[in-house]
Amino acid sequence: MSIAPPAGSPAAKSLYDRLGGAYPIAVVVDDFIGRLLVNDTLNANSAIKEARQRVPAQGLKFHVTTLVCQVTGGPCKYVGRDMRSSHEHLHISEREWQAMLADFNKTLEKFRVSAAEKGELVAIVNSTRSEIVTVTAP
Repeated sequence: MSIAPPAGSPAAKSLYDRLGGAYPIAVVVDDFIGRLLVNDTLNANSAIKEARQRVPAQGLKFHVTTLVCQVTGGPCKYVGRDMRSSHEHLHISEREWQAMLADFNKTLEKFRVSAAEKGELVAIVNSTRSEIVTVTAP
C-alpha cells in the first residue's frame, strides 16, 4: 500500500520506515505467529493443525516477515505462494479470521504500534480476507 505525497512536499516515509525496518517487523511477526500457534480457535481447525505439523514455525515467520516488509514499502521480496493458494486448503472461517485479527491487535498493542500505523497494517491484513476466508457461516 503506497500513497504518494502531494507534489512539491518532501517524500513521506514509507510504512516500513515508520515501523522501524526489518528487525522490528520481525520481532512483531515472531510474537504474532507465536500467538497464532497456541490459538484454540485456530487449532480446532484440523486442516490448520495439520499444516502446522508440516510447516516449521520459523519458515512461516520468515515468509510473513518478508511479506510485511514488502507490502509496507521495504526492500524485502516475498517469494512465498499467493494468499489464496497458501490458505484455500485450510478452510478458514470468519470465526477463525476474527480470532487471527484479535491476536494481531494484541500483538500491535503489546508493541505500542501507533494508531496511524496500526490502521494501515490492519487495512493491509483486511485486504487479504477474501483470499483467505473460504468457509461461509451455515
